[in-house]
Amino acid sequence: MSENKGKVFPEFNFTDGEMLLINKPYTWTSFDVVGKIRNSFKPLKLKVGHAGTLDPLATGLLIICTGKFTKKIDEFQAQEKEYTGTMILGAGTPSYDMETEVDETFDISHIDEEMIRANTSQFIGDLDQYPPAHSAVKVDGERLYMKARRGENVELKTRKVSISQFEITRIELPEIDFKVVCSKGTYIRSLVHDFGRSLQNVAYLSALRRTKSGDYDVNNAFEVMELVNHIRHLKEQGTLK
Repeated sequence: MSENKGKVFPEFNFTDGEMLLINKPYTWTSFDVVGKIRNSFKPLKLKVGHAGTLDPLATGLLIICTGKFTKKIDEFQAQEKEYTGTMILGAGTPSYDMETEVDETFDISHIDEEMIRANTSQFIGDLDQYPPAHSAVKVDGERLYMKARRGENVELKTRKVSISQFEITRIELPEIDFKVVCSKGTYIRSLVHDFGRSLQNVAYLSALRRTKSGDYDVNNAFEVMELVNHIRHLKEQGTLK
């Protein structure tokens, strides 16, 4: 084990392969995290990839694989995920989150806590879910968000997802906090949007954090820069491998 500014690190062998738990910062893309870590290895050329994209406005657990462990990305990506988040009821945005401005509002004075909690049950189980128009899903070889930003209308196709838990944890309208446990490929933005519609209203996602992926927990994750600084420290020592 080695230590850097109070943080204890295992003896890494990045070339043979490591699975790294990273706490993705707010506004960073998943590719930003991969790029930062990959660049820290230079001049060592090493494969680095992530298992499961997080939107830039989401935070939390991002699994990064290095070296030979990049072959296991599909395995890690297929694991069930847990998220916590906040939705705003009574307002909607084209992206279903805070990336775009509110473009519709509805009265919520008639909606009570009992209605909100009761409505979660219809979202448990196997569902056909439409991805957001502002998403990284590819249509005709191009990301949907590129088409959306140009104002193009695209016929979206549903995808099969599974939600095993959808729990409301706080209600202070218009804010609603929740926890979701779901399958790979589930868009929490779409879940929030559909939840708002199920109340004959609208809603958008204002905060999202991935807390678990399979048995891996964000509480055991490294911050990006503390890992990058440790890698730089190993290079200075000549012990990076």
